[in-house]
Amino acid sequence: QVQLVESGGGLVQAGGSLRLSCAASSSIFSIQSMGWYRQAPGKQRELVATITSGGSTNYADSVKGRFTISRDNTKNTVTLQMNSLKPEDTAVYYCNIRSWLSDYWGQGTQVTVSS
Repeated sequence: QVQLVESGGGLVQAGGSLRLSCAASSSIFSIQSMGWYRQAPGKQRELVATITSGGSTNYADSVKGRFTISRDNTKNTVTLQMNSLKPEDTAVYYCNIRSWLSDYWGQGTQVTVSS
């Protein structure tokens, strides 16, 4: 019933920036956290960044200082600002929203960083 729609992926050169956005198709109540995960070819899905409903953030060490996550709990949106992108950031990025009742996932959006 609830769908997460991601946007902002694409191709960018190393050192460039992208902003990923995710919006839920309908309101989600009791959101605990929102976040972004990524999966590179042949690799496991890994956490990139999360933000709780209270605003606490958590980042993978590999993206600290470069990525910034933000959210709007009222609108059920989450955004990932990615700066100083590196080729190793290339992956499919998945939006995640965790509520008290369910976890919701986007379909994934491709981010490719060229050297």
